[in-house]
Amino acid sequence: MTSYEGRIETDPSKPDGTPRKLMDVSRLRDMGWQASIGLEEGIRETYRWFLENKAAIRA
Repeated sequence: MTSYEGRIETDPSKPDGTPRKLMDVSRLRDMGWQASIGLEEGIRETYRWFLENKAAIRA
């Protein structure tokens, strides 16, 4: 939860990149890689880190 209460406006006439984005790590897994944390937890922790460090980032 970000607590953002503003309005988000989009322009559907503008492209937003590739039409299809996939998160497929099968090739990495085939080489022996394995995620150490889940996606949701990773996003949560990254956002928490950003909130704690945003003053330094924008300096």
